[in-house]
Amino acid sequence: MTETLERSRTPVLYLSHGAPPLADDTTWKAELAAVSARLAKPTAILIVSAHWEAAPLTLGATETVPLLYDFWGFPERYYQVQYAAPGAPELAAQVRKLLQVPGTPVYDDPARGLDHGAYVPLKEMYPDADIPVLQVSMPTLDPAQLYAIGRKLAPLRDQGVLIVGSGFTTHNLSAINLGGPSDATAPTWSIEFDDWARRALANQDVDSLIDFPHKAPAAGLAHPRTEHFAPLFVSLGAAEESLRSAETVVDGFWYGLSKRSWQIG
Repeated sequence: MTETLERSRTPVLYLSHGAPPLADDTTWKAELAAVSARLAKPTAILIVSAHWEAAPLTLGATETVPLLYDFWGFPERYYQVQYAAPGAPELAAQVRKLLQVPGTPVYDDPARGLDHGAYVPLKEMYPDADIPVLQVSMPTLDPAQLYAIGRKLAPLRDQGVLIVGSGFTTHNLSAINLGGPSDATAPTWSIEFDDWARRALANQDVDSLIDFPHKAPAAGLAHPRTEHFAPLFVSLGAAEESLRSAETVVDGFWYGLSKRSWQIG
């Protein structure tokens, strides 16, 4: 019965989305296109990005509004990217029902467009921008609380909703050389953390992943601030019963940062 349920449910993703220039990496683009090609077309996409922290939990625009170019110092062409995906008001209503409890409101931000943690990977996966997308904020960076949010969102998978956590498996911009080649050898701290995360998820060791600041090697270097690893825990909670099926769909490093991404379910 459990195996049948898992096969019928839409998988969950955690993507290392990168900065806007990662969309110039032809290998990464091809890998993301391959991920979407193997999935049934979602009825809608719910995405949690490292670049939106807001408490209480907040729902982004439920109709198409301009993208949020939440970065600076890049060539003008990155600010010309468009991704006019439909809004997802029906999905927003369902999320509100699943997450809103007395004393814990769910807010709306109707003017907030998709940030680059959302539209950069989605543009490579679903370039036609014909799937409704809802972005949801992270109300906390606490892994256990984010995992619990993911668990509450899990029923959406039975309706064909693709739940995506978008971050970066290692993320320390001050400790890498952005002026060097993008395929330069990654630093030891990034390699060690990436390998630990890979093994922990393969072993379904959720407790260690949740306690990664104390359990993972070089955790403080891999994530001086944890917002880029945090979306993983929403994905893990939403895919709790499917963790044994987790598989890496993107790996390797970009300017020393781990691009590892997982499909679960």
